[in-house]
Amino acid sequence: DAGSGVQSQTETVWRQADKYKVPRIALVNKMDVLGADFMATIKDVHEKLGAKTAIMALPLGVENTFKGIILLLERKTIVWQGDETGAKYDITDGFPEDMKDQCETERGKLIESIVETDEVLIEKYLNGEEPSMSDLKTALRRATIANEIVPVFPGSCLRNKGVQPLLDAVVDFLPSP
Repeated sequence: DAGSGVQSQTETVWRQADKYKVPRIALVNKMDVLGADFMATIKDVHEKLGAKTAIMALPLGVENTFKGIILLLERKTIVWQGDETGAKYDITDGFPEDMKDQCETERGKLIESIVETDEVLIEKYLNGEEPSMSDLKTALRRATIANEIVPVFPGSCLRNKGVQPLLDAVVDFLPSP
């Protein structure tokens, strides 16, 4: 919960998932509520759940200005139109101009956290070569399934903002049912 942080029921479910070695992806929900703070919630996830997170997207706006997400790996911005079902949205390439530096910094941290889980990728990365999108996604999937990393997305389930990228990540990074 972006406004309240990690909830007690989340801690209970997380412990069960740890016990049974269930891979997971996290959603910082309710980015549109008063007091929402994405980065504070990520910090709470680290402290209360001990998870090594991979921030996959940043919120575009917060509280009543929350209107979309910025996919860091893909360098794409998704902006939802209106406040109804979240069915109408625009996808643009690149980062918003006013958030470009923050996005590039967070993207760098994301890539580093992914390559740290794969010896071949870390070798390429240390030699100054940025791994391909395919290599990064393959390594992230492997690390997620091995419970080495938890991809995290911002969103608002009530407004259906950020849900589709989360579902795409379930397909891309979690084991097949």
